[in-house]
Amino acid sequence: MLALLCGGQGTLSCNIFDLVADEPAAEPIFAAATTLLGADPREFIRRRSADELCANHPSQILTVTSTLAIHACIADLLTEQTAVTGYSVGEMAAWSIAGIWTADEALRLTDIRARLMQDAAVLDGRLGYVRGLNRAKLEPLLTTHRCEIAIRNPDLLYVIGGPEEEVIAICDETAKEGARTGLLTVKIASHTTRLVRACKPLQHALDASRHAAVASGRVLLAGGDGERIFAAQDATTKLANQVAHPIDWAATLEALAELGVTHVLDLGPGHALAEMMRASHPFMRCYAAGGFRTTAGLRKWIAAA
Repeated sequence: MLALLCGGQGTLSCNIFDLVADEPAAEPIFAAATTLLGADPREFIRRRSADELCANHPSQILTVTSTLAIHACIADLLTEQTAVTGYSVGEMAAWSIAGIWTADEALRLTDIRARLMQDAAVLDGRLGYVRGLNRAKLEPLLTTHRCEIAIRNPDLLYVIGGPEEEVIAICDETAKEGARTGLLTVKIASHTTRLVRACKPLQHALDASRHAAVASGRVLLAGGDGERIFAAQDATTKLANQVAHPIDWAATLEALAELGVTHVLDLGPGHALAEMMRASHPFMRCYAAGGFRTTAGLRKWIAAA
């Protein structure tokens, strides 16, 4: 079985749209994003500074746009049963790929999600990462510095969120113990209780959305814990609460393995999700869409997989 992984916010390269920029199948996605960004995303990403691209609202829109644009160019080839899941905001794209929302609706709801998160956020929020330190050693530091685990990834990789100066302090302290650490470009403490005020209004928006059943041939897994989603109405609460609760991405990857997934395509942006899956399940064939030079090459791989 093939699994499609939809990436979350991160450093956005100015060439994330290059693979599908001129593909007719992607044009409706770019048009929908243009309405939300006020500019064509292909131009927006080249003409804005790195700081502007890291801002919460455009970052979420551009991330989901990139994923959906690539999917639009391969969707006709996905005739076999296909699993799909998303990392953080990537779950908005995953629900669309699974057939619950149209691409336009997914982008509209992503716009709402981003704005609600920004309104709920405390200004000094930040995400960072700590790799190589076990949770028992990390937990006391989180308590001391008023931070929380935002995402649990494989290989002792934790994303932490909280006040920026406290996230920096934890990174500095854990680095002295041999951990690899750093700040992420996301300047909001996503998936922590600091954003709890966004959950209810987001759930109301999701409940009121124009949604359909999960498409035949699609297996949708929640990005937060790998639980299978059979219908939108049963999962909107979980999806809304995701913005203020930790994500267990390691559990989601394990759930994919248990499904019998043999091939993985990371729709991006970037290739971090493919690398995580490859490291934790080396028997799988894992590729990132951004690693292909042409859509023809990507389509050839999909057809073979």
